[in-house]
Amino acid sequence: MTSTNKAKYKISRMDRLYEDGKGFDFIGRSKTWYGITAVLVIASILFIAIRGFSLSLDFEGGTKLSMPAGDLVAEEVGETFEEAIDVEPEMVQIVGAGDSETLEITSERLSQDQVNEARTAIYEEYQPVDENGEPTPDAIGSSTVSESWGSSITSRMLLAMGVFLVVATAYVAIRLQRNMAFAAILALIIDGIIIAGIYAAFGFEVSPAVIIGLLTVLTFSIYDSVIVFDKVNENTTGLRGQRKHTYAEQANLAVNQTVMRSISTSVISALPIIALFIVAVWLMGIGTLRDLALIQLIGVIEGIFSSLFLATPLVVSFANRTKNVKEHNKEVAEYREKHGENAEADAEVEAEAKRTVASPSKPEPQQKNQASSGATWRPGR
Repeated sequence: MTSTNKAKYKISRMDRLYEDGKGFDFIGRSKTWYGITAVLVIASILFIAIRGFSLSLDFEGGTKLSMPAGDLVAEEVGETFEEAIDVEPEMVQIVGAGDSETLEITSERLSQDQVNEARTAIYEEYQPVDENGEPTPDAIGSSTVSESWGSSITSRMLLAMGVFLVVATAYVAIRLQRNMAFAAILALIIDGIIIAGIYAAFGFEVSPAVIIGLLTVLTFSIYDSVIVFDKVNENTTGLRGQRKHTYAEQANLAVNQTVMRSISTSVISALPIIALFIVAVWLMGIGTLRDLALIQLIGVIEGIFSSLFLATPLVVSFANRTKNVKEHNKEVAEYREKHGENAEADAEVEAEAKRTVASPSKPEPQQKNQASSGATWRPGR
């Protein structure tokens, strides 16, 4: 083959992922992925235990005042609020951007008289304007959630998480092999711990929208793991019938064959989430959309790591403890030691010979002189 033809049929880096031994060694670096996972899980547990979560008004109960931000300074408005009713606000922040900027004051639950006093003091000091540009006390909105309502929401959140875990466990137990089911559930639990740790570490607010988004991204993580596991199952079917590859090598090939699909799916999923996040945070300042977009963005990114670098290595680690895989790994090692560098080529020839089926022999054509010398019978002779 000429150099021109070689260049024409040159295999790209992406195509090499689909060939034996030419992709990235995901499984061979399992200890590295386990180490990274262990650090993240330990750090997440520490952040959760030490810092805890910043729960929204819906969970803890309390009062929130909101008004157009305009030229207001959060610290000054917070001081006016505290001086008016002698209650220190838990949080004073400005959300949104441009004309949608909103100043929010969150505090413990206030009585209606306290709300009115705080609104009056803020209005007299800063004169916030409504959507028509007119100064009015009605520009200051208020919402109050009781502690009993927050407790009820928290109970329902925990119930939803429990039901999800039960259903997810039942599904993977039916859908996947035992080792794969264990790996999928373990990876799912680790996903939840790491995402929770991120929220505790950075102090992101946990709202009902966050719980909804969390259940969504955990479902996405299971789906992505099932796709990879299906390819692993396909590649390892009939494993004992060959001595060319071990279970780990076939599983690694499966990850390489699905890695671009997983990344592409995650990127495509992240694009509308990023757009939603931009709209929610910088343009409209809508807290619910912001919370939903943030948890989904974090979950999609973390899900890539989980499905590619954690779930499949766990499957291989579990499988390597089984009797059949141990025996096959030993057979492959002995065969390679016996045949040296040509072990894989010889194994491929041997496997091909087993698959060869003898075709029926074609009868030889009769010679012309033999056909012409045959006897002929005619009536009357």
